[in-house]
Amino acid sequence: MLGLLLLLLQVLASCLWLGHSEVVKSFETSCPQFFFREIPPNDALEPQKPAWICQRYKNQYYFATLYDRKMRIPVYSAYIYQPGPGKRPKIWLVEPQLIGPAYPKTMEKEWTVLNQYNVTLEKLSQSQAILHDYKNLTGLNRGHLNPNGHHDDYSSRVATFTLTNIVPQDEKLNGGAWNNYEQQTMIRRTQGCKTTYVIVGAVPGNNYIAKGRVNKPSHLWSAACCVVDNNYIKAWAVIAENDRNQVELLTLGELEDTLTELYGRGQVSLFDSDCPRE
Repeated sequence: MLGLLLLLLQVLASCLWLGHSEVVKSFETSCPQFFFREIPPNDALEPQKPAWICQRYKNQYYFATLYDRKMRIPVYSAYIYQPGPGKRPKIWLVEPQLIGPAYPKTMEKEWTVLNQYNVTLEKLSQSQAILHDYKNLTGLNRGHLNPNGHHDDYSSRVATFTLTNIVPQDEKLNGGAWNNYEQQTMIRRTQGCKTTYVIVGAVPGNNYIAKGRVNKPSHLWSAACCVVDNNYIKAWAVIAENDRNQVELLTLGELEDTLTELYGRGQVSLFDSDCPRE
């Protein structure tokens, strides 16, 4: 009887843990809602030291990020496109769970992690990029993968201001052609869409910032799968070299083939097969 009770307690504890985990075992079981048909990209994008993050702020999931612990940049962030007016947040957050599972399961300010949880800056910096890594950049700035402008309330916008959703992005590209894509092309392309699933990613490059700590991606890319109605789904994609102010519009199939070459880890699939590749 005691053995059974202990077993039940173990099961209960693991269920509670799963429900509250931030750095998770898989997106399918923890926050599948950010992916079309609840299917994340295949493992051809998976880095050597991955972390699957259900991005949680104030006890709610807002998007999903596959994070590269070694390069200290996100591989991709996946979200549902819901743009709306609103202020741009001014705070930056980090991911305590990347330090270890004993830490809070929601993103926090760097200051909070250092002062309330007694973590040294060195320990925090071992697990992820920190604010200091992005200081004194020349020609680069903090580029969101999941942009705050694609969300319609303040909390969901704040959630995008985590350094696990940021890459060193070419300043001209970030403020120019990439911004045009995020703000103008997306509005045009999503006309008539009931739900638009978006995945934005970064291809690791050969250059680094912060004395080799944080990788500067060679390319940024984005793909969208839009459900118009039960019978009609459409898709599109873009890619940009991270040193030129230029964005190339592609089909989903073309982007997947390009990423297959760039990552070199097998055929890339970003969305469920019902999303058109042509």
